Amino acid sequence: MKLFFLGTAGGRTVTFKRIRNSGGILLKEGKTLIHIDPGPGAFVNFFSTPYEPWRDLNGIVLSHLHLDHSAEVNTMIESATESGKRRGVKLLAPKDALEGETRVVLPYSQRLVDSEIISEGSEHKIGDILVKTLHRHTHHGVEVYTLLFEGEEKRVVYIPCGKFEERWIEYLPLNADAMIFNSTFYRKRPNIDHLSVPDVIEILQKVKPKMAIITHYSLEMLKANPLKVAKEIENKTDVKTVAAQDLKLVEV
Repeated sequence: MKLFFLGTAGGRTVTFKRIRNSGGILLKEGKTLIHIDPGPGAFVNFFSTPYEPWRDLNGIVLSHLHLDHSAEVNTMIESATESGKRRGVKLLAPKDALEGETRVVLPYSQRLVDSEIISEGSEHKIGDILVKTLHRHTHHGVEVYTLLFEGEEKRVVYIPCGKFEERWIEYLPLNADAMIFNSTFYRKRPNIDHLSVPDVIEILQKVKPKMAIITHYSLEMLKANPLKVAKEIENKTDVKTVAAQDLKLVEV
């Protein structure tokens, strides 16, 4: 699998002051291309990749509705479907991102795609990739889910924003090919529902993926230097750890 990080910003300050790019992650497996969490800049940053939405994009996945993960979902739907002319593009999202007063996907946009609601334990197919929803997070009152992307040979786990809970461990697969962490903070913040580096270390020590990738950096993480933090995590867990960089490819 190929993972192209359109941006690595995390939280309000780094995202909305554009200290780092944002825009989510493109996951490519064979002929299947999925856009995960298309936040601010997703559309423009997409064109720094070898792909074109209306030709290559098969699906969009929202882990949750917060704007740093969803701000350009409607734009990406419009582009990928050529305003409805190209059919078969899938959208996976939590119920609260699609319905009610919290929805971020416009009803008009939903008519252009094949929408499916994700929930704990649900499974979905986008092209050659099986998407499994592993467990729900505690994250500021919205629905958030850890996602497993299974290709023919590779398995990638995406752990988005949320407060780490011990119960996660029973849901996470052992020895995945890669595990992506929205590791926003360097130090634990007990009163904030975000992952920290100590949480990442604890998870890696227990489930041992072949590779860990950190992203979604706060100002604190940027000051700590993600490259040095990745090395620290690797030294403490014996798991190869990569610090994602804006508009860079990571091969799994």
